[in-house]
Amino acid sequence: MGIVLVILLAVHPVVNHWATPQGLLTYADIIRYYDVSGVAWMEALFLIVVTAHCLLGMHSILLDLNLKPQLTGIFTVALFLAGGLAISYGIWLIRTIVLRSAL
Repeated sequence: MGIVLVILLAVHPVVNHWATPQGLLTYADIIRYYDVSGVAWMEALFLIVVTAHCLLGMHSILLDLNLKPQLTGIFTVALFLAGGLAISYGIWLIRTIVLRSAL
């Protein structure tokens, strides 16, 4: 997962920030960007990999705290649900942008 994260992390800021004259993409730029084949899949993969990486790191910190097993279990479920919610929202947003770019 690490090498995928490094590659996507290298591509994302270049396309979204450094390749634009004003530093940020406008809404129209984003619609055109998502019209390019494979961009939606790349952004979705980036979202999933970054979220998983973040949650695994947070879970590792949680385990280092040596909390009671029941409390660790509660936090683990909370992290899992938060990650699922974040990924679901991100995928919904990507899908919405892709559908708007198809119009």
